[in-house]
Amino acid sequence: MSRQPPAPTAITNPWAHLRQHTPARIALGRAGASLPTEAQLDFQFAHAQARDAVHLTLDTEALAMQLEQRGHRVLQLHSAAPDRDTYLQRPDLGRRLSDASAERVDDHARQHEAGYDLAIVIADGLSALAVQRHALPLLQRIEEQIEKDGWSLAPICLVQQSRVALGDEVGERLEAKMVVMLLGERPGLSSPDSLGLYFTYAPKVGRTDADRNCISNIRLEGLSYNLAAHRLIHLMREACRRQLSGVNLKDEAEILSLDDASPKPGNFLLG
Repeated sequence: MSRQPPAPTAITNPWAHLRQHTPARIALGRAGASLPTEAQLDFQFAHAQARDAVHLTLDTEALAMQLEQRGHRVLQLHSAAPDRDTYLQRPDLGRRLSDASAERVDDHARQHEAGYDLAIVIADGLSALAVQRHALPLLQRIEEQIEKDGWSLAPICLVQQSRVALGDEVGERLEAKMVVMLLGERPGLSSPDSLGLYFTYAPKVGRTDADRNCISNIRLEGLSYNLAAHRLIHLMREACRRQLSGVNLKDEAEILSLDDASPKPGNFLLG
């Protein structure tokens, strides 16, 4: 009498073929009433990566050296949050410069009374990993367009323990017409290294999220550097023309093709 093979312990989900189209955790299957071991281990690994990204320290010295080698002046700054634990528990302190950093920015502003067209702030945010991987390649694409448009650029500001709103204080103190902040976004379980870009016209303390434009998910598996820079430059040009940013300034840039070479008309949300 032949023996029957044992029933499989893990049951495959019939939608499993859709997983090739998305990094989202779909169609994982099941083992009884639980996840299969492989899916559970993968989840735990992704969760550990996200936690590590949050607590990773940004190497501002190395980043400043790379920027200076490319001809940039650099101001190394710190928020009012003295350490990572405080930063994570007190978002309000991450939105303002420390007293020493505020004085450093003011000292430079006094030496350059004419102000600037643009200030760029690079900050750790909630993922220093994202900044380490993507800030410099993205900045290179942005610089190419800044030079073409003839905008004056303030020293690059590197800020530790920073939230988005801190960029507005930096821009105001430097008397910059516009500020762009490159900041590590809150890690997801499939994206521990996602970089966010925040743009404000006429920055000043007290601006809200409604006054800013955000371009998110900048990483190799997400929005490309070329496309992110393309959208930012469009927003900056329109902001200068209309003298505003935020919810009243829509992203209507021509959309680049997959090879980031030939533009196509229209908003990426349409048609």
